[in-house]
Amino acid sequence: MNRTFQFRLLVLLLLLACNLIAQQTTARRPLRDRRPNQPWAVSVLVDGYYVPGEQGYADPIVTADRSWLHLEGRYLNPIKNVELTITPMVGGVFGRTTGVAPGGELSLAYQKFNLWVSNEYVFDTKNSSGSYYYAWPQLTYSPKDWLHLGLVAQRTLAVESDTQGGFLFGLSAKKLEFTNYFLDPGPKPTVILELGYNF
Repeated sequence: MNRTFQFRLLVLLLLLACNLIAQQTTARRPLRDRRPNQPWAVSVLVDGYYVPGEQGYADPIVTADRSWLHLEGRYLNPIKNVELTITPMVGGVFGRTTGVAPGGELSLAYQKFNLWVSNEYVFDTKNSSGSYYYAWPQLTYSPKDWLHLGLVAQRTLAVESDTQGGFLFGLSAKKLEFTNYFLDPGPKPTVILELGYNF
């Protein structure tokens, strides 16, 4: 990992942290006194670890507090051969549903395995009962550079069953990719054909 990526990961973790992390860290140090109109309170803490017989390392922690909100980011030492990418997103939804959809993507790759998750929560601005959570996780294995096989699932309002699971197989050649998804395999599966080109 280069330093730019590490810095972006640190900032991203800061933005994505939530109160659950705050609750886990309160045992180590007390939270600040938070008054309702208190401006942002930011702190940086660095823990240095010396482990006998191992390489020492530093664990920087950045926190930001305002009223009831606690954000926290930590630098995680990368595990060899593991690549982690987190991408936050915000989108607009137009059509039968109109709204805003914050979400994100996560990719975790190790050797020939890749876990990829895309999810978002759609806030329907016309009718709150139309709001819903969408997710698409998939785990793939690539025995060859041009072949990937795996498991996939989706949670969506587009199908009656709400949640579907199944498998996928895909082929790639140079800049062209083709993936075939089979959800709810059986007599009447949902089939998705995906064609992509990388510029």
